[in-house]
Amino acid sequence: MAETSLLMRTGNMFIGGILRSPLHGMFSSNFMLVSVTGRKSGKIYTTPVNYHRLGEALHVVSQHDRTWWRNLRGEGATVTLRLQGKDILAWGRVFEDETAVGEALADYFKQAPNNARYFGVNLKPDGLPSKEDIQRAAKDKVIVEFRPKSPAG
Repeated sequence: MAETSLLMRTGNMFIGGILRSPLHGMFSSNFMLVSVTGRKSGKIYTTPVNYHRLGEALHVVSQHDRTWWRNLRGEGATVTLRLQGKDILAWGRVFEDETAVGEALADYFKQAPNNARYFGVNLKPDGLPSKEDIQRAAKDKVIVEFRPKSPAG
């Protein structure tokens, strides 16, 4: 477990460094940095995440046992996104309900069917994901949604 944690931290540092650099284009079409302020500590936590667009929103699928998104629970919070070389203020909120997570995953796989396999989701001949696979995949996931924050609020 410690090796996995060290490997993950090292990978996050590498991707984070690239996303902050002029070379961000290598990863920024799929990865961004999310900076969240801890509710209790007041400390800023920054982590790279894989995202996909859904209209004006950006969605991130995360394992439930990860911790980076937990400060967005409840009413959500303002975050800073490092997205395609620019810092953007956004509003982030978490969806933990399995039904909402399943619906978001189904929408995601309609947009990016090749990514379904990473979640163990099979596509039916019509190209839609299996309902059973979606329900299984949603059990240990959360969806984090980010929307740009307007200058007024």
